Amino acid sequence: MSIPPDIDNAVDELADLFHLLGDPTRLRIVLACLAQPTAVGDIAGALNLSSSLVSHHLRLLRAARIVKAERQGKQVFYAAADAHISSLLSNMFEHIAEPTTGLDA
Repeated sequence: MSIPPDIDNAVDELADLFHLLGDPTRLRIVLACLAQPTAVGDIAGALNLSSSLVSHHLRLLRAARIVKAERQGKQVFYAAADAHISSLLSNMFEHIAEPTTGLDA
Protein backbone atom coordinates (compact mmCIF):
# COMPACT_ATOMS: atom_id res chain seq x y z
CA MET A 1 0.00 0.00 0.00
CA SER A 2 1.31 3.43 -0.85
CA ILE A 3 0.62 6.35 1.46
CA PRO A 4 -0.53 9.45 -0.48
CA PRO A 5 1.57 12.57 0.03
CA ASP A 6 -1.45 14.61 1.15
CA ILE A 7 -2.53 12.09 3.80
CA ASP A 8 -4.97 14.41 5.59
CA ASN A 9 -6.97 15.07 2.43
CA ALA A 10 -6.86 11.39 1.46
CA VAL A 11 -8.12 10.33 4.90
CA ASP A 12 -11.00 12.79 4.65
CA GLU A 13 -11.96 11.50 1.19
CA LEU A 14 -11.77 7.89 2.32
CA ALA A 15 -13.87 8.60 5.41
CA ASP A 16 -16.49 10.26 3.16
CA LEU A 17 -16.49 7.21 0.88
CA PHE A 18 -17.01 4.82 3.81
CA HIS A 19 -19.69 7.13 5.22
CA LEU A 20 -21.62 6.94 1.94
CA LEU A 21 -21.24 3.17 1.74
CA GLY A 22 -22.19 2.87 5.42
CA ASP A 23 -25.81 3.62 4.60
CA PRO A 24 -27.57 0.27 3.95
CA THR A 25 -29.80 1.71 1.22
CA ARG A 26 -26.87 3.24 -0.67
CA LEU A 27 -24.86 0.04 -0.28
CA ARG A 28 -27.74 -2.00 -1.73
CA ILE A 29 -27.98 0.45 -4.64
CA VAL A 30 -24.26 0.06 -5.39
CA LEU A 31 -24.55 -3.72 -5.16
CA ALA A 32 -27.46 -3.59 -7.63
CA CYS A 33 -25.15 -1.85 -10.11
CA LEU A 34 -22.22 -4.27 -9.86
CA ALA A 35 -23.25 -7.04 -12.25
CA GLN A 36 -24.30 -4.80 -15.13
CA PRO A 37 -25.34 -1.22 -15.84
CA THR A 38 -28.82 -0.79 -14.40
CA ALA A 39 -31.52 1.86 -14.88
CA VAL A 40 -32.95 3.82 -11.95
CA GLY A 41 -36.38 2.26 -12.35
CA ASP A 42 -34.94 -1.25 -12.31
CA ILE A 43 -32.92 -0.50 -9.17
CA ALA A 44 -35.97 1.02 -7.51
CA GLY A 45 -38.13 -1.99 -8.40
CA ALA A 46 -35.55 -4.54 -7.26
CA LEU A 47 -35.05 -2.78 -3.92
CA ASN A 48 -38.70 -1.75 -3.42
CA LEU A 49 -37.77 1.96 -3.26
CA SER A 50 -39.09 5.02 -5.02
CA SER A 51 -37.27 6.15 -8.14
CA SER A 52 -36.78 9.61 -6.65
CA LEU A 53 -35.07 8.16 -3.55
CA VAL A 54 -32.82 5.98 -5.71
CA SER A 55 -31.98 8.99 -7.90
CA HIS A 56 -31.09 11.04 -4.83
CA HIS A 57 -28.72 8.36 -3.55
CA LEU A 58 -27.22 7.83 -7.00
CA ARG A 59 -26.48 11.54 -7.24
CA LEU A 60 -24.44 11.32 -4.01
CA LEU A 61 -22.72 8.10 -5.10
CA ARG A 62 -21.86 9.57 -8.48
CA ALA A 63 -20.39 12.72 -6.92
CA ALA A 64 -18.14 10.48 -4.82
CA ARG A 65 -17.10 8.51 -7.93
CA ILE A 66 -18.57 5.29 -6.56
CA VAL A 67 -20.90 4.83 -9.53
CA LYS A 68 -20.82 6.17 -13.06
CA ALA A 69 -23.71 6.99 -15.35
CA GLU A 70 -24.18 6.34 -19.04
CA ARG A 71 -27.10 7.65 -21.03
CA GLN A 72 -28.65 5.30 -23.57
CA GLY A 73 -31.49 7.02 -25.32
CA LYS A 74 -33.87 8.40 -22.70
CA GLN A 75 -32.59 6.17 -19.90
CA VAL A 76 -29.53 6.52 -17.70
CA PHE A 77 -27.77 3.34 -16.62
CA TYR A 78 -25.58 3.17 -13.54
CA ALA A 79 -22.62 0.89 -12.88
CA ALA A 80 -19.74 0.69 -10.41
CA ALA A 81 -17.30 3.45 -11.29
CA ASP A 82 -14.38 1.06 -11.68
CA ALA A 83 -12.90 -2.25 -10.57
CA HIS A 84 -11.71 -0.69 -7.30
CA ILE A 85 -15.28 -0.35 -6.06
CA SER A 86 -16.26 -3.94 -6.85
CA SER A 87 -12.97 -5.22 -5.41
CA LEU A 88 -13.46 -3.22 -2.22
CA LEU A 89 -16.95 -4.61 -1.70
CA SER A 90 -15.89 -8.14 -2.61
CA ASN A 91 -13.01 -7.98 -0.12
CA MET A 92 -15.27 -6.66 2.62
CA PHE A 93 -17.83 -9.43 2.05
CA GLU A 94 -15.00 -11.98 2.21
CA HIS A 95 -13.81 -10.37 5.43
CA ILE A 96 -17.17 -10.58 7.18
CA ALA A 97 -17.61 -14.19 6.00
CA GLU A 98 -14.36 -15.27 7.68
CA PRO A 99 -14.87 -17.36 10.78
CA THR A 100 -13.92 -15.60 13.97
CA THR A 101 -11.23 -17.26 16.04
CA GLY A 102 -11.89 -15.40 19.26
CA LEU A 103 -8.25 -14.35 19.35
CA ASP A 104 -7.11 -10.79 18.99
CA ALA A 105 -4.00 -11.67 17.03
